[in-house]
Amino acid sequence: MPPRPRPPRRTPRSVVYRRRLVALGVLAAGFAVAWFAVGSVRGGGEEPTTTAAAVVPPRPFRVVFPEGFTRQQMAERVGAVARIAERERGRRPKLSGRRYLADTRPPRREPGFGAQRRPLEGFLFPATYDFTVRTTSVQLVAQQLEAFQRNWIKIDLRYARSKNLTPYDVLTIASMVEKETLSPDERQLVAAVIYNRLHRRMPLGIDATLRYGLDIPPTESIRQSQLESTNAYNTRKRPGLPPTPIASPGLASIQAAAHPARVDYLYFVRKPDKKHHFFTASFAAFERYKAEHGYR
Repeated sequence: MPPRPRPPRRTPRSVVYRRRLVALGVLAAGFAVAWFAVGSVRGGGEEPTTTAAAVVPPRPFRVVFPEGFTRQQMAERVGAVARIAERERGRRPKLSGRRYLADTRPPRREPGFGAQRRPLEGFLFPATYDFTVRTTSVQLVAQQLEAFQRNWIKIDLRYARSKNLTPYDVLTIASMVEKETLSPDERQLVAAVIYNRLHRRMPLGIDATLRYGLDIPPTESIRQSQLESTNAYNTRKRPGLPPTPIASPGLASIQAAAHPARVDYLYFVRKPDKKHHFFTASFAAFERYKAEHGYR
């Protein structure tokens, strides 16, 4: 009797899993080799290169010019911010107060102000400007003049022209409005007093112009000898507008200078709160208010 055949030996399940994993590994390796071969052909057989991380430029510095700053004050601010930039970055910026003052000294022709060259006082628009260690004073000044033109084109000068005032006159009035007012709602009133006095050919009597002409700090009182000065900016003695603007006005003051309030005021004096003014068309009321509050 022939021997009975043995039943086929069953392979353990764990061995089957291992064999499958080995087969998958071999297959993956094959794909990798093929991919590398294709990549080598496409890349000319060169080693793969790595890409450098993008370099983030350093954060720029900022210089803030408040409304009512003079050219001299702006130069001082530039110098102070440039020194801070040098300390923080360890590099001396191209920007400096000395260079800024030199680059803003020569008179220029500005669009909309005729063919005459004019000092840049008043045209250096007050705002916040970014700069780097490579920014020059020439570039900063160019930014300010561009900002001035962007804002100036918003001004409707028709009313001022009807009063025989030139664009430069309006800018000069705006600078006085900027220096004389602390309360925004008084800008058009101060402008109205200037218009009314010009119309009547009265001296303007704006102390801010004398302070500018004689470089009197705002913390000091104006002496009688200074009030008697023949300085061109003494609008107590000299009729008409001062020779130039006395600061760089902001847009609100320029708007007020072009569109004064329609009032008959001829006088104003600061109230005891040091922020607001008392306005009147009466000289007697003006003198009475001053006497009541101890003003000269």
